[in-house]
Amino acid sequence: MAAVLTLAGCGDDSGGSEGTALKVDSAYMPQPVTAAMAAGYLVIENDGDTPDTLRSVTSDIAQDVTIHTTSGQTMESAGSNDRGIPAHGRLVLRSGGTHLMFEKLKRKPKEGETVSVELHFAKTDPVKVEMPVKSATYQPASASHQ
Repeated sequence: MAAVLTLAGCGDDSGGSEGTALKVDSAYMPQPVTAAMAAGYLVIENDGDTPDTLRSVTSDIAQDVTIHTTSGQTMESAGSNDRGIPAHGRLVLRSGGTHLMFEKLKRKPKEGETVSVELHFAKTDPVKVEMPVKSATYQPASASHQ
C-alpha cells in the first residue's frame, strides 16, 4: 500500500540525475490529531553510485513542510532541510526520529485519504509521492523504518 517510486539516472549532460537511482518506499502520514499540523514518514533508498541530497519537500496540503527531529519527549526543527542520501544507502524518516512536519495545514486529512508530496533533491529531478493517511496509532511492521 505504500507509495513506491523509482528514478534511474538519465545520463544527460545537464547535471540532472546521472548516477542516482532513488526509490521512495514506506511513505505514510498518521491521521493528524490537530487541524494545524501533521507528521509524515518515508524511506528514500539510493541504489546508485552517486550520493544525493533531499533539499526540500512541498505539499498542496500544507503551507510549509519542514524536517524535525524527536529527541526524548521534545520535537524541534532540524535546522536545514538538507538531508544526505549516500550512494547505495538510505535516508529514513520515521516516528520517534527525524521526520517530515506538515505545518499550517490547509485541511485536516482523514484516514483512508492520500496526501501528495513532492521531494526536491540536489541532483535528481523532483519526485512525487502519494502518502496514504493511516490511523493516528498506526505502527509500521516493516523493518525499513528501523
